[in-house]
Amino acid sequence: MDSTHWHAWGRYLAAGVGAAVISLFAFVLRSPVPIFDWVDLGVHELGHMIAMGSPRMLHFLAGSLLQVAFPAGLAIYFGWRQKDRSGAGFCMAWAGTSAWDVSVYVADAPIQALPLIGGGTHDWAYLLGPQGWNAMDRAGSIAGFVDFLGMTAAVAGISVAVWPAIRHAAQRVRSPEAAAIPCEVPIREPRAGTDADPLAVVPAGAFPSQPELVPDQDADPDPWLVASQLPFFHERSPNGSP
Repeated sequence: MDSTHWHAWGRYLAAGVGAAVISLFAFVLRSPVPIFDWVDLGVHELGHMIAMGSPRMLHFLAGSLLQVAFPAGLAIYFGWRQKDRSGAGFCMAWAGTSAWDVSVYVADAPIQALPLIGGGTHDWAYLLGPQGWNAMDRAGSIAGFVDFLGMTAAVAGISVAVWPAIRHAAQRVRSPEAAAIPCEVPIREPRAGTDADPLAVVPAGAFPSQPELVPDQDADPDPWLVASQLPFFHERSPNGSP
């Protein structure tokens, strides 16, 4: 495999492993994802700032929405605009772990045990309280549903990131020659019913020779041809004769 192929494989491997690691923290260890937990917090607070001045329900909901929508938007950008499966898969898994973080926040609404930045009102305690949807008794089921959506997004992200590797492995089993070609490059198969190599050199004499054109002796001579056969002035003899 050439360097370009190895570079693509390294990107897929890094994205798949990274997506699996952050998903492991969130959905297996049930622990905040290092570094990304702080990024999610910053995006969460940015959502509140953007929604400042809006209705209170939207203001309290904006933080949780943006912290999931931001990595999900990056996944769409990488997948749709850049055609980059590795970036799309990793960001999709990131959106899943961010949704898990939101589910923890939702589940904490009845007891409000989580420390809040700068104090203030608990977002989901307000949203599920009597001022909002008055559904505090459903906090656990809502948190479980958000957690399920996050886990689904994480699994989908890992699958998207490693799909090129799976496809390449399947090609390698079927045809070792085809596996040497990067999996993004389509393999051009020969046309059915033909065995000829399109790059083969055609030997001389493979095509019938064209008949030699013989000038018509009875036709009037071409004046330009006759003039071209006359001697130039400097080639004439001193007495003016050729």
